[in-house]
Amino acid sequence: MTAPFRICFVCTGNICRSPMAESVFRARLAEAGLDGRVEVDSAGTGGWHEGDGADPRTVAVLRAGGYEHAHTARQFHASWFDRLDLVIALDSGHLRELRRLAPTAQDAAKVRLLGSYGTGAATGAMADSGSGPVPVPASALVSDPDLSADLDVPDPYYGGFEGFEECLEMVETASEGLLTAVRAALPARTVVTARAPEHDNRRAAREPHQPQEKESA
Repeated sequence: MTAPFRICFVCTGNICRSPMAESVFRARLAEAGLDGRVEVDSAGTGGWHEGDGADPRTVAVLRAGGYEHAHTARQFHASWFDRLDLVIALDSGHLRELRRLAPTAQDAAKVRLLGSYGTGAATGAMADSGSGPVPVPASALVSDPDLSADLDVPDPYYGGFEGFEECLEMVETASEGLLTAVRAALPARTVVTARAPEHDNRRAAREPHQPQEKESA
């Protein structure tokens, strides 16, 4: 039996961008008939909001878009890498932090930027995630554009509702390319791996929200 392909979307606090991406991509998988073969989750690089639900503005735009949503924020841990096939960062800051956190170079190769799967991105290049080749944008072979702020999904936390709507549009666009990449990777999977970590609903001691220089989601 082939193990499911496991993806985790990661932002800062796991209350705005990454839960939005999780809901959107889960819907895309269901539409493609792949929801039984791919598991999707999300987390934050920090634990300030661990145990909380998503930001109300995220919930509102998801509902307006017709997406189902149920979420409890949690923090990403390095021990999860061996259970995951792709770790999708929402901006280049998350990507750098996650690659530093990765225990091995092979784990670091699993970290990709969501925006790199956006409109016009080719998906012929392959990165070895450890459980099979994962298509990634061909442009990633040139000067690693995953480190470009041009591909970031910006943090909408400090702005108005319009920022959340724009964030959703960017996530929806990139999700199409990511779906193409994941679909191409599925036939190569032959290894059964352990289940991804379950949500921990216990509320951690919450730190105050970080100032402007530290993103929230």
